[in-house]
Amino acid sequence: MNESVLSNGVLVTGGSGSDVVSDGAVVWSGDRIVDAGGRADLLARYPGARALDAQGGVIMPGLVNLHHHFYSALARGLDPGAPTRDFPEILDRLWWRLDRALDTEAIRVSALLAAADCARWGCTTVFDHHASPTAIDGSLDLIASAVDQAGISAVLCYEVTDRNGPAGALAGIEENLRFLEAREGHPRIRGLFGLHASFTLRDETLAAVGERRPTGIGCHTHVGEHPVDGESSRERWGAGPVERLHRFGLLDDRALLAHGIHLAGGDYRQIADAGATIIHNPESNANNGVGRLRIGHVSGLGCRVGLGTDGMSGSMTRALRFAYLNLRGSTEDPTRGFGTLPGLLDENAKVARDVFGEPLLGHLEPGAPADIIVVDSPPPTVMESGNAFSHLVYGLAEAPVRHTIARGRVVLEDFRHTTMELSELVREAREVSGPLWERFHALDWDTPYIGE
Repeated sequence: MNESVLSNGVLVTGGSGSDVVSDGAVVWSGDRIVDAGGRADLLARYPGARALDAQGGVIMPGLVNLHHHFYSALARGLDPGAPTRDFPEILDRLWWRLDRALDTEAIRVSALLAAADCARWGCTTVFDHHASPTAIDGSLDLIASAVDQAGISAVLCYEVTDRNGPAGALAGIEENLRFLEAREGHPRIRGLFGLHASFTLRDETLAAVGERRPTGIGCHTHVGEHPVDGESSRERWGAGPVERLHRFGLLDDRALLAHGIHLAGGDYRQIADAGATIIHNPESNANNGVGRLRIGHVSGLGCRVGLGTDGMSGSMTRALRFAYLNLRGSTEDPTRGFGTLPGLLDENAKVARDVFGEPLLGHLEPGAPADIIVVDSPPPTVMESGNAFSHLVYGLAEAPVRHTIARGRVVLEDFRHTTMELSELVREAREVSGPLWERFHALDWDTPYIGE
């Protein structure tokens, strides 16, 4: 076997009850972990292995992001040129104009930039939610190709919505179905069925998704991000977002519900009964001024809760730190956080395990996928299982990632990408973003794109 060994760091094996080895190492061959434990023992047992040095940093499982938007990568610095005073205007005048302006090159380059950012922050598995109404057919293949080049794993979907008319909704359904069939069983790239929020989906469209969705495939959708989702859904279709998903057979233990802020207690209990997962996106929620998820309350009602970045960045540790500090700040209670937040990253890994059929994903142990990262933050005090979360939010969250190994492939080594030339990618992005922004500004922002 051609083994590689990563050593000279603090080893955290993964999960809430993680073992912590102060001078640890992990060995892998191909895309599987072979061994993990103390450095001296492993170096003696695998003397011919290729060596990678952690430089005293923290060796831990690759991170999972449950909700991202790759297509937002080229929006940095973009001026909408129109007021965005509330969330509906942010959608109408920024994001729904941007996705309408995307062409195939913009989709490809955005995905490359986002995938590179994920690797840079140690995210080895990402769930992306895509929309490009004027370039739907084959769009998920473009993203998959970018992900494949970056070397990470991804779960992709296309956002079905009626805001661009019934024909656009049907095209979105077909893109999901085509991609799901093409990537069935792929070891690193899979699909879900994407839906936009309830208030942009007609009953006829939800019924069509319910009828055509393959068995065992979950829906990745937005739920209750802003009051408009529930208010408009009840006004137009006589039921709230959660009830509508349930009505059409789309609320189950594979469903991923991004945000989940503006819901009632009965909604959360229905979500819990179905076994669906709410995805907390704290940075995006704050940025858009939509409120915050009452995570303790929601968890107390039995809901599974994971964590996403919603297009803000590829850094899961920073999102976790923000969730922690925002919880304490908003409740004015410095005792909050340790009881509910450590499980967010665990829940992400559980969802990824279900999608990929990898029971050990998210752990560093023999037989697990070789998704391994080194956070360049050597602990200045003792790190053990009981205080690992404290080290994470107060130390590791703001530290760069030195190495990222994704399914056994070193995609980031000593802070440098090995699968792409970043300077060339940035040059290409600048060439593509100019025409993209021109198309964006040519679109009318005074007419909302919410389907009737």
